[in-house]
Amino acid sequence: SDLWIDPGEAVLRAAAASPKGVTGVFAMTVQAGGRTDEVFLNSELDYRDPRNLSIALSPDVAAELELALGGAPEVVLQGRRILVSGTAQTVRIDFLTAGRPTGKYYYQTHVRVDHASQIRVL
Repeated sequence: SDLWIDPGEAVLRAAAASPKGVTGVFAMTVQAGGRTDEVFLNSELDYRDPRNLSIALSPDVAAELELALGGAPEVVLQGRRILVSGTAQTVRIDFLTAGRPTGKYYYQTHVRVDHASQIRVL
């Protein structure tokens, strides 16, 4: 549907509109997830894949979803299709050695989620 933007399209549009990114509703199947201080839901198995769209859940949203889903979102949502409203932005990720940037980097495309209402599980 034209109403939804798929991950590949999101990555291209976000890059073209960098740094402000592209706002819309993004549809994807969660292939993988991870957790730092935030929880990430990824459209590709390898989050470093250039085609990957990462949904970045704030700690508050992750906690709220965990209650609603009965488990960690990055686990429970694997294989599930989700709709996320927000802005996809190209983010530079620096490779670090002992906490310092090495000068090597790559780009990811993130949609930040600060309110649980931005995410819908189909």
